[in-house]
Amino acid sequence: MEQGKRPLPKRRLSGFQWIVILCAVGFAAWYLYISFAPAAATYGTVEAGMLGAYYTGDALIVRNETPFEADGVTSIRYTAEEGKVCTRGLEICNVFSSGYSTKEMTTLQAYRDDLRDYELSLLEQTTTFDAKMDRLNSDVLAAAREVREIIFEGGGGLSNQETMVKLALDRRQQYLQQKYATDQRLSRLVDDENAQRQRIQSWTKQYAATSEAIVSFYSDGYEYGLNMTNYLTFTPTQVRAMINGQVPERISQVTSAKSKTTIYRTVQDGEWAVLMLVHDTSWNPVEGQTYELQLERFENTQVTATVESFTRSGGELLVRLKVNADVTPVLYMRTCQVTLGDRIATMKVPSRALYEQSGMTGVVVVNGDKESFIPVNVVYDAGSYAYITAVTQGLLFEGQTVLLF
Repeated sequence: MEQGKRPLPKRRLSGFQWIVILCAVGFAAWYLYISFAPAAATYGTVEAGMLGAYYTGDALIVRNETPFEADGVTSIRYTAEEGKVCTRGLEICNVFSSGYSTKEMTTLQAYRDDLRDYELSLLEQTTTFDAKMDRLNSDVLAAAREVREIIFEGGGGLSNQETMVKLALDRRQQYLQQKYATDQRLSRLVDDENAQRQRIQSWTKQYAATSEAIVSFYSDGYEYGLNMTNYLTFTPTQVRAMINGQVPERISQVTSAKSKTTIYRTVQDGEWAVLMLVHDTSWNPVEGQTYELQLERFENTQVTATVESFTRSGGELLVRLKVNADVTPVLYMRTCQVTLGDRIATMKVPSRALYEQSGMTGVVVVNGDKESFIPVNVVYDAGSYAYITAVTQGLLFEGQTVLLF
């Protein structure tokens, strides 16, 4: 630098120049956005929607069930299948009362073994050919062979085939007793077997279904005092006590003898009830109104329940609900948590689909190259989506295409 010369001062941008630069940057950003950003969707789809309030609570399940009991029970042999429908007259179980013991069955089997061994010895001593006996033996073997084929190869009805085996054995037994009717030892063995069988039968009672119903061998004791005939009469206090484990009093008010045992219960399908203590006691349910009911542990199972009545008392709100549905999901359930939904069926569209025309709110439905304005009622606008119903029913349905604005 030459001596005596001062450095030139730095030039600063004026305010106008800054404004020009900012405008240029903003224009460049806008241009890049409209050039590369994805275009907003111009079409949407009508979807099914559901709105409403939900109420939770503690529930007591009520079934249309009848318990059966017996006195002096020592053991039970069930012939029906747990949880299955039994038709009228079908055998459910055999109950062995006091006086019976397994020793009696052991004695009966011993008599039968002696009878079988003696009959075999008589047949072995026979020297002449007996065509009828040979045919009866063939029938027994053929029936037994078919049972084995069913077991190992599958197919056919095993219970029916077992009946055929028993029938073939009975026919052979009857013929043997006729053929050797004068044999005193055989007669004595037959009398001993019959006497022991009758002895056991005197201590055995057979139970059969009195009507078509589901049969279950599990009982909690509530069946005697809580059923579909009286569930509308219980108060909130009584329901709370039962939910907490207090078994209701018997309807007959007659105390069962200590020796009586509940042997099974029958449950009518298609109808059951729920006594619900609602957590939100400020709710005002509507009698006769239907709601969606969901039970705990059955998140994917919902049923429609109708409010029969409700009562407010002692700080509790009791809602009595009737359900017309399969009873199987609640066959073994007595108490649980439930959710009751007051739901409204609606349609759901993107909020941008709402359009004003002639003072009415609606959506524009696109069908090919045709566009139709359909007036709607906006039930609820959730921001990105709006829940709507058509002013005129039948014009709006799920899957239609609508314009977005």
